[in-house]
Amino acid sequence: MVQPTPTVVAANPFDAGADSQALRAAMKGMGTDEQEIIDILTARNNVQMQQIKARYEEDFDRDLIDDLKSELGGAFEDVVVALMTPSTEYLCKQLHECMAGIGTDEETLVEILCSKSNEEIHEIATVYETMYDRPLAEHMCGETSGHFRRLLTLIVTGVRDAKGIVDVDMAKEQAAELYAAGEGKLGTDEEVFNRIMSHASFDQLRLVFEEYKHLTGLTIEQAIKHEMEDDLHDAMMAIVECVQSPAAFFANRLYKAMDGAGTDDSPLIRIIVSRSEIDLDTIKREFERIYNRTLHSVITNETSGDYTKILTALIGGA
Repeated sequence: MVQPTPTVVAANPFDAGADSQALRAAMKGMGTDEQEIIDILTARNNVQMQQIKARYEEDFDRDLIDDLKSELGGAFEDVVVALMTPSTEYLCKQLHECMAGIGTDEETLVEILCSKSNEEIHEIATVYETMYDRPLAEHMCGETSGHFRRLLTLIVTGVRDAKGIVDVDMAKEQAAELYAAGEGKLGTDEEVFNRIMSHASFDQLRLVFEEYKHLTGLTIEQAIKHEMEDDLHDAMMAIVECVQSPAAFFANRLYKAMDGAGTDDSPLIRIIVSRSEIDLDTIKREFERIYNRTLHSVITNETSGDYTKILTALIGGA
């Protein structure tokens, strides 16, 4: 596995007071110094952002996010607000928004929930309930259905084994179970797929997928394509992709967000902001490997103005 590398790390030296003053100066008087805002916000990690926000309120008795929103607009404002929001709280807001109103954005549910470790899921579920006074699993159950709902519910309730738990003999048994539940029978026993894909650690699943190919001559992707459809298919494939290469999974999502007519700003912003401190540099390199185009060039072609500037700063330039 490639060691993930971020594009945003903690600033050192760091002075929350100086940043607070600089941000206030960038917003005072006629006009706004957007470049100063970009330079500060893309060169601090989220923990430092929260310190700047607290210092700003202490210095000026004002809310930094409210002031930024009053000066900015459009997708540029969305990126700035995302950067200023505590990381887990931001993902919870994204989950809540994708289930609010009529219809559900299943792609967002899959992207956020199927890519996370058990520890990350637990933190998201805890913060979500605090923010919305409603368990995430309960809200999600009301917005999804069938085997797809069952899979996401298992993931959200935290049944996955901890990272690093692997058992070769069990992997062989699980591969055989998956074959018997799918390619080896008429019809599909989705419950078996759900149980294994939601319980086994990502490290264990990597072994299971290797054993599946050894046993059947087929990749697990081929099996899922044959046996699953619609949202359950997409969720299963997301888990497989995140087990094999999280960077490729997110690179594909970024490409899809910018492919064709128009740009889907929500996943573009969410992935760049939420992965910037984890593995965005790795994602950027994987994007270029898969699509033979730099992420920088695609973002530049598909966005404009300060929106382009802040995104390209977050990905670490060209």
